[in-house]
Amino acid sequence: MNAHVAYLGDPTRHFWLTRSVARAMNLNLSEAMAHGYLSARAYSDMITRCRTCQHVESCELWLASSAGGARCAPAHCVHADILNDLADRMGTG
Repeated sequence: MNAHVAYLGDPTRHFWLTRSVARAMNLNLSEAMAHGYLSARAYSDMITRCRTCQHVESCELWLASSAGGARCAPAHCVHADILNDLADRMGTG
């Protein structure tokens, strides 16, 4: 039996990347949780999923050029569907 071990990136870095992409979309994930749009488990899963992403450099470049004015998440983001849905539900998109 062959086991596949996936590399997970630094949890702190990916926590901030996830929050920063949301923030660039004028989306507050803490507020999304407070209003019941995002569970703590789903938020935790987002951070873990981000840690597997191969587009960290692209994400950082996108963040550097999207200071608070993004209408949607970048296409390469593993959370694009979730973040875009939250933005629609919370009226920030």
